[in-house]
Amino acid sequence: MFFELKNISKSFGGLQALDKVSFHVVPGEVLGCIGPNGAGKTTLFNVINGMLKPDAGDILFLEERITGLEPNQICQKGLGRTFQIAQPFRDLSVLDNVAVAAFCRTNSVNEARDKAAAVIKLCGLAARMNTPARNLTTIDQRRLELAKAMATAPKLILLDEIMAGLTRTECDTAMDLVRAILETGVTILMVEHVMKAVVSLCKRIVVLKQGYVLAEGEPKAVMNNQEVIDAYLGKQA
Repeated sequence: MFFELKNISKSFGGLQALDKVSFHVVPGEVLGCIGPNGAGKTTLFNVINGMLKPDAGDILFLEERITGLEPNQICQKGLGRTFQIAQPFRDLSVLDNVAVAAFCRTNSVNEARDKAAAVIKLCGLAARMNTPARNLTTIDQRRLELAKAMATAPKLILLDEIMAGLTRTECDTAMDLVRAILETGVTILMVEHVMKAVVSLCKRIVVLKQGYVLAEGEPKAVMNNQEVIDAYLGKQA
């Protein structure tokens, strides 16, 4: 199995944030994870990449148990992540920000900068390579987040609402970027609220509600699931 969650649970005091969450990701796909605010999506990502330890359950990646490993160890296994709130080194250039991430795979400054330059070009930031991160627009901050994650040479990347706050045109650009990343052979698990992107990019969708899996399946089937409509999409959708 490429990637699998088995009965992952996580609570904070009396709040059950994740309740026996189980699903898998197939190599080469984009799997969408949707649900209302408070459903447990960000907590799930934090558990997967080691920022939080699960109370129960197992995480398997490339047929290896990664449950409980530290974030840097999980990253070195080939699992990368973006964050919804970008927190780059604001005074460093785009190139230097991405080069920092590339040190996950090398101790050579030249190799790190070469890798950074390549993924910056892939992510459409070549013209901003020497721009301080503090001067980037919202869409370019999203590109930088992706470039940093890609510089770690992931086999699976977790995309955390990369289209949040973007205009319709910017969302279209971000969708093209996700497709370009997919074409490099990287598998994608994405949390997203922009349903146009979810339906266009994802072959399967997992829906979370109050920490548990409410539904899972192909986009059309999930969108027509009455429980999903009631819990998240609404009648208008």
